[in-house]
Order: sequence, then C-alpha cells, then structure tokens
Amino acid sequence: MIEVRNPSATELRPAMDASLTAFGESMQPADWERELGAVTPERSVAAYENGRPVGFSAAYEFELAIPGGSLPTAGVTWVGVIPTHRRRGALRKMSVRGLRDAHERGEPLAALHASEASIYGRFGYGLATLSLNLDAWSDRIAFREDPGPQGVVRLVEFDEAYELFPPFYQRIRALRPGMLSRGEHWWRAFRLADYEHRRRGASKRFNAALELDGELAGYAIYRVKDEWEAGYPKGEVRLMEAFADSAAATRELWRYLFAIDLTTRVKTEFFDTASPLPLQVVDMRALHLGVRDGLWLRLVDVESALRARSYAADDTVVIEVRDDLLEWNPGRYRVGSRVERTDNAADLALDIADLASAYLGGFSFERLAAADRGEERTPGALARASALFRTPLPPYCPEVF
Repeated sequence: MIEVRNPSATELRPAMDASLTAFGESMQPADWERELGAVTPERSVAAYENGRPVGFSAAYEFELAIPGGSLPTAGVTWVGVIPTHRRRGALRKMSVRGLRDAHERGEPLAALHASEASIYGRFGYGLATLSLNLDAWSDRIAFREDPGPQGVVRLVEFDEAYELFPPFYQRIRALRPGMLSRGEHWWRAFRLADYEHRRRGASKRFNAALELDGELAGYAIYRVKDEWEAGYPKGEVRLMEAFADSAAATRELWRYLFAIDLTTRVKTEFFDTASPLPLQVVDMRALHLGVRDGLWLRLVDVESALRARSYAADDTVVIEVRDDLLEWNPGRYRVGSRVERTDNAADLALDIADLASAYLGGFSFERLAAADRGEERTPGALARASALFRTPLPPYCPEVF
C-alpha cells in the first residue's frame, strides 16, 4: 500500500532522488546545494511503499502577479513517480495532498509547468498562459522604419547583473499577470547562476544590459552555442530571458542579439506573446514562432483568489464553480466590485480548471464556452464575465520551475 506524507529532513534527499529516477536524471552536488535553499520538507510530499520512496513532489514559495496585485502561490515542481509504480495512484495522492497543504499554508493558488500536458487537468489545473518558441534567422531580420542603432549594450558580470536586473524585473512584473516573484536565492542560484553541467554544450551565460539615455532600459541573459559548417560559422544564441521597458528598447535589445558575431540564429522557448517585436520587423516569418502551453494554474481557494484580483468593468456576474477534489470550493460566487458567496441563480457555470484559464486574463469566457468549457445560463453573461476579467496584456510566465 502506498503511503503519502511529508518527508523528514533526513528523508528529503532520497525522496527527491525518486523524482529524478522518474525523469531518468541524477543530481549533481551543485544542484543539491541550490535546491536546499528552495525545497523544504514541510513544502514537500513523498509517496512511500514499505518505507521506500517511490514518488516525490514539492512546492516552491512564490508570489504570483495577478491582475491588480500578487498572491502567495505554491510553485509545484519535482513531480515524479518511479517507473515501477506508475498507474497505482501515487501521483493523485501526492497532488491532492499538496493542494491541501497549500490551503493550510494560506496559498490560494498553485501553479506548475507540465512535463506532460495531459496530466494536470484532472487535478483542477487549467492552462493559464501561452508561450511562444522563437527560432529566428538573424540574417533575415530588418526593422521597419529603422532609425538606426541607439543606446549602448554592456556585458556585465554576476555582481553587477544582480544589482541591475532584479529591480528592473520587478517593475516589469508589477504590470504583468503570470510573472513570479524572485527572492535573492532565486536570482543568485537559479536565474544568474552558471552551472557548467547545465550548459548543454553551449557557452557560459552572458548578461547584457541595454542603456538608453544613460538609464537601464532592458536586459538579456543568454548563452552561445558554437557551430561551424564547411568553414562558415553557424552558431546560435540560446536566450534565457529578455526584458525591455519600451518599443525602442525592445528593438535595440533584439538588434544586439541578432548581430552577435559568429551566430546565425536566436532561439528561446519563452518569447512573450505580447512582444512588439513581430510588428517591428519587416519579415515576421523570419522569427519562426510556434505556440505551446505555458503556466498551468490551480485555484486552491476560489473565494480568496477571486477577492484578491481586480476587475476591468463595473458589473457583477454570478459564477457557479465545480470542483471534485477540494470540498471547500464548489458553489456560486458573485464576482465584480464585491466578491462573495451567494445563493442567487448562476449566470454561468464552469469547472475549476476552466476558471483558472480565465483567472489571469489568458482566455475569455466566450472562448472557453466556444470550446464547450463553460455554460451560459443568462443571456450575455459570457461577454459580461469576459469584460470583468479582461487585462490590458495577456498573462506571461517567462520561466520554468
């Protein structure tokens, strides 16, 4: 029989190794040191059979940017069950226990990036953000009505990057639902750290700071993968993240990336769906954009989550929410300038996972209903709910955790 519980401090490493076995990986000493600052026994759940760990999951401690604010969020990660124990209920038990633990900690949301997208809908997670893959051919890039190069790009080392980048990121995050908080450990050990075994044949990390009129206007973190063919360079820039605070800064930051010597391509898995770049270049096809799922979101406490976000219209709708896993969530909620439970008739009804897809503004209720993911019970309710939940920009999560 499989038992699910929080591991003790001495059990943490063996439990994490079970998850690594599920992914066919092993942990380097540097990985263990990094994770010790982010994974704790009380924020972990392990599955055991006869005292042996057969599965593991954990929850990083985040604040997730939501419309009008930020909420404590369980960043679900490290989820895995060893191959010999698949299809025996361990994943379901760990997932439900993790959600209940998050509720006890006062985290109204849980979020994750799915290794397999087909898994998490059955646990109430909904697709909340989209992400774009970019594989751009640098020699095909030209800018529309190009004023010519502006500003200065400097390569900065770790300490200066840590001084410059976090405040800039926080300014961007404050305006963008879906982005995660980053504490000192996260910046130092995750975003800026340069572990050699994680380079995958590419260079060290480079940190580029863009300045316009003497002020930081954007930054990029990237590696370069060296490649040659018949005596000609065909290297690629592997971009981890790039942020800019204006259209001009976007143009100049990408101008720099497209012009790095001995490279012919720029690639990233986290291109922003709202970036102005596709409208700034002459040939959008040269960007070779492909869409994929991004952040998956779970409303752990519907009432708290709905109360915490802002709404874009002066209106009210009653939403009926179904949730088969967490018994405190099902019910009807009056949503608008005031959020509360109600016994009034519902204007629309949907599953907890589909409400999560709408929560950050990523998908309208009309789009959900068009995919049979919502039921309109009062004429016009879908449009009214969509107006309430609308955001100026689509949500965006620029990193996997």
